[in-house]
Amino acid sequence: MYKSNFISTIIPALNEEQAIGKVIRSLQALQNDDGSQIIDQIIVCDNGSTDRTSNIARAEGAEVVYQYSPGYGIACLTAMEKLSRKSDVVLFIDGDDCCYPLQGLALLEDIHQGFDLAIGSRVLGHIEANALTPVQRFGNALSSLLISWLWKKKVTDLGPFRAIRRSSLQAINMQDKTFGWTIEMQIKCIQHGFTSSEQAVDSKQRIGVSKISGTIKGSIGAGIGILSMIAKLWLQQFKKLPLRS
Repeated sequence: MYKSNFISTIIPALNEEQAIGKVIRSLQALQNDDGSQIIDQIIVCDNGSTDRTSNIARAEGAEVVYQYSPGYGIACLTAMEKLSRKSDVVLFIDGDDCCYPLQGLALLEDIHQGFDLAIGSRVLGHIEANALTPVQRFGNALSSLLISWLWKKKVTDLGPFRAIRRSSLQAINMQDKTFGWTIEMQIKCIQHGFTSSEQAVDSKQRIGVSKISGTIKGSIGAGIGILSMIAKLWLQQFKKLPLRS
């Protein structure tokens, strides 16, 4: 629990046997001043791993679910089906040890203070050499600029390290099954009038090879998915705007 909030954590994972145990242990190590654990539930969605990711995650005490259709979004959606009824806040974090779970406390605090969504911004923090590829940096900058331009909301990053109020997550009705997941959440929160914040988080070089930025196909797919989501949500909103007389 974090200040009376039940905290669930979702970790989408694909072939992360080298890192998943470390990530889970780091989350379990987060404690309140009285020594009680902050993270109440850890759900790992194995997105078709061919290694020991699920075995290690389960051995470390996480709940493991399986989704064999590839896609970041569908992995998160699958994990969401296992959220505890008691869950108040959902923390999303990658399973590749690219960030510092301790910095998630600032995200949880923002939710406690009343924000609906708290984004861990790598741009505002320190980015270790080779932690983000030039393509990732450019894509983040372009997408953030488009959100700022189209929705008049300043955004610096689409970072996957984020926390969201459970009720807000249910309200925005997430749909994307692939690479548009993170930006869909941010834009839909804006459209619903939900409040959001950004906290600086540091980014380190991940363990293993990225399934997205590590390949040309993955990078192109991510770019298309993100830009397509921006266009889709803008057009849907535009069609709903009242006609001016």
